[in-house]
Amino acid sequence: MSDPRALYQEVILDHNKKPRNFGVLENANRHAEGHNPVCGDHITLHVKIDGEEVSGISFEGQSCAICKASASMMTGQVKGKTVAEAETLIQEFREMATGKLDVHAQPHHLGRLTVFAGVSELPSRVKCAILPWHTLHAAFKELDNTSTEKDF
Repeated sequence: MSDPRALYQEVILDHNKKPRNFGVLENANRHAEGHNPVCGDHITLHVKIDGEEVSGISFEGQSCAICKASASMMTGQVKGKTVAEAETLIQEFREMATGKLDVHAQPHHLGRLTVFAGVSELPSRVKCAILPWHTLHAAFKELDNTSTEKDF
């Protein structure tokens, strides 16, 4: 499938129908709630950190398909990474989604997450894609809640 828009749509639909790591993570030691007042997305992240490693992560809540797919893919990408590696992914994803990182011309660690590169062309959906990442950053900083309207 060479059409990036078709791949984007397929990935969004797949992760929206069958989100990975959806639900409560019982042994989590970090939690954060994230809200996007523009779209109405509201998610809660549950994170288990052992030492410096993200050993478990899950999410729950009500959100649009883009937010749910972003959260689903994010949980898969950060599990097993160190907090520092996950923070790098958070920053790179945010830069990609806002058009500041050209994933075709600049080095990055995003891998399959580049499927979201096209969201930068949809300004009203950028905050939907970024919310899970913003919420993960809040969990790392041990903040109970965050919003896409707060500074990163």
